[in-house]
Amino acid sequence: MATAYASPPEGVATAATKKANAEFAARLPISDQTDFDNANKGFLAKIENKILNEDGSVAWDPDQFEFVKGSAPDTVNPSLWRQGKLNSIHGLFEVVPGIYQIRGYDLAQMTLIEGKSGWIVVDPLTTPAPAKAGLALANKVLGERPVKAVLFTHSHGDHYGGANGVVSEQDLASRSVQIIAPDSFVRESIGESIVAGTAMNRRVQFQFGTSLPAGETSLVGVGLGQALSRGAIALIPPTRSISKDGEMLTIDGITFEFMDAGETEAPAEFVFYLPQFKALHSAEVATRTFHNVLTPRGALVRDTLKWSKVIDTMYARYGAKSDVLLASHHWPTWGTDNVQATLRNQRGLYRYVHDQTMRQANQGATMHEIAENIGEPDFAKTDFGVRDYYGTLNHNSKAVYQRYFGWWDSVPANYHQLPPTQASIKYVAAMGGAEKALAVGEAAFSEGDYRWAATVFNHVVFADADNETARKWLASTYEQLGFQAEAGTWRNIYLVGAGELREGNVNTATLSSGNAKVLNSIPAVDLFDSLATRFNPVKMQGDGGIIQFNFPERNEVVSVDLNKSYMFPRAGANAAASGQVTISRTDFTELLTREATAEMLVQSGAMTLSDDTGLMATMFNALDPVNLQFNIVTP
Repeated sequence: MATAYASPPEGVATAATKKANAEFAARLPISDQTDFDNANKGFLAKIENKILNEDGSVAWDPDQFEFVKGSAPDTVNPSLWRQGKLNSIHGLFEVVPGIYQIRGYDLAQMTLIEGKSGWIVVDPLTTPAPAKAGLALANKVLGERPVKAVLFTHSHGDHYGGANGVVSEQDLASRSVQIIAPDSFVRESIGESIVAGTAMNRRVQFQFGTSLPAGETSLVGVGLGQALSRGAIALIPPTRSISKDGEMLTIDGITFEFMDAGETEAPAEFVFYLPQFKALHSAEVATRTFHNVLTPRGALVRDTLKWSKVIDTMYARYGAKSDVLLASHHWPTWGTDNVQATLRNQRGLYRYVHDQTMRQANQGATMHEIAENIGEPDFAKTDFGVRDYYGTLNHNSKAVYQRYFGWWDSVPANYHQLPPTQASIKYVAAMGGAEKALAVGEAAFSEGDYRWAATVFNHVVFADADNETARKWLASTYEQLGFQAEAGTWRNIYLVGAGELREGNVNTATLSSGNAKVLNSIPAVDLFDSLATRFNPVKMQGDGGIIQFNFPERNEVVSVDLNKSYMFPRAGANAAASGQVTISRTDFTELLTREATAEMLVQSGAMTLSDDTGLMATMFNALDPVNLQFNIVTP
């Protein structure tokens, strides 16, 4: 019998959610301790106190997930709770003698390899403070060693943003520390963090639950890790790029055999094998979860077919000679047989979602139909390492479909749909008005039909964002969907949505990919490409022209063709330029971040302008301001 609710419940699991979570747990070997044994293996020491940024703010609190113990509460999917317990295990761990990991102080893990004279650091986390604290812990426990090299396995911020915590500006200036990354690392990093950075950073708040306090009714983890550390990321350009598959490199006495894994989990990525240790480092290509083929924060759709084949190549080349498999997330796998089994299941998972999506598509099924019927491979019933903690079969099948066919499902009615607000106004009117629509939604909620309830309540909210009753019911619906989700990302998306409906759209950004360090580190033409995405033709005054920006200390010149409909940057000088600006990159960054004005820079002599001084003002006046906190759950 359906349960009637006098008002939207808040912060409690309904009977339908309790039943769904209990049934979910019954289908899986939740009590299996193998992962817990591996996650604790090799423990040496841990950080006890809060990790602070330079400004005194908290980058990471080691105690924030201490509540994730025992059996799952009714408000958390039992499988996600299990993953949260595993990801909460933190400290310095010995993988094998000479290889160590700092785990549990950020979304990613930092690996330390003991070279002949110092540390080789792999993936120094998202922000500097945890990376610095982790290195300090290793030096205290294992003996002081200088950092000789830093490896960025791929072009995602949680694997390079904290590099300033393990290398100093002096190290970089003297080039005493090698910075090694895959070929095209900088270009691919810029594409995600700069050109699309504003929207991605907003969407990150949903994916990673940055506004959620840790707790049984809120944040319990992301699946890939528990959370992102908080602070300012940096982008240090590599001093050496790995450009070919199979490239061998000796770093401080340690032999690395690199394998190209680009266009899988990241556009630019490598994995590597360490013959001296019989250890395979899989970066983020194979971890202890199903990954995202299309991340909720946004990114290019990844190639699951290639992903499966890259893992197969790892398996064929290194599986039989690896005693341990470690990655940039989660805990290692020991034993050659276990390494091979892990790689086979990871390979099979990406091949499964690819082939089953395309099989159904070629039979005429649409994207959403495929997602509902994708099922799961047989080994997912016993291998927790392929569960839907971060990416999901439902979401990833849609990504595979999008990669091949785009956003359109081939149904003509869906080709040119009304925008959400216009459609919602018509839906609510067709249902007889807001009160009748709310009644339909409440009936669905009482029956535990939360997906349909969310659809109905969302139409009411988008038809009238000030309808408080609809907002409360939609928030409660999102909450139940979050409480049932196995994926940390899905849970966070729903619970952040619920919070914004109840409390308003409050800025909870914890990271900034547009800070001065990042802006100063990227090529000037890429910076102007990012500015061009803010160009608003409505704000453009006059006929435009060509303006040339000169950055002498970097030997960079960018010419911008400014016209009524777009601005087009090009690297290099342009003889047709009608105006010129000469300024350092550092001062230009201060101009962009509004730490300085054009008048201040001109008066101080830091910026010089040609006779046609109005063209730069015309360009800047045509740029939309950065909107870091645009609405998502309301129109």
